[in-house]
Amino acid sequence: VQLQASGGGLVQTGGSLRLSCAASGSISSFNTMGWFRLAPGKAREFVAAINWRGGSATYYADSVKGRFTISRDSAKNTVFLQMNSLKPEDTAVYYCATSERKLSSYSDNYNYWGQGTQVTVSS
Repeated sequence: VQLQASGGGLVQTGGSLRLSCAASGSISSFNTMGWFRLAPGKAREFVAAINWRGGSATYYADSVKGRFTISRDSAKNTVFLQMNSLKPEDTAVYYCATSERKLSSYSDNYNYWGQGTQVTVSS
């Protein structure tokens, strides 16, 4: 599986960004696509996840619930992360990843990772 993340950038507090993650290769081999983020000096943090097959159930970290929305376009093998009401604490490198587990929030359950896209929120 190959994952290509894009869409990061610099935005002011309260602004919005939409991240994309395009999957290719053995895309039938996983059940979940997730987003994680890594900020300087912090541990990698789960952000959101969505079922890849059999429905569109989603799962969010409490820190982003109500502000971020994960969705997918199955025809384009792409998952999106719409981020609204962004805060400086959302600043991080965002990674998409795939898991054979269903809606897992544990990074150890994800085995393929994209290259990351930088999101910077200025105050």
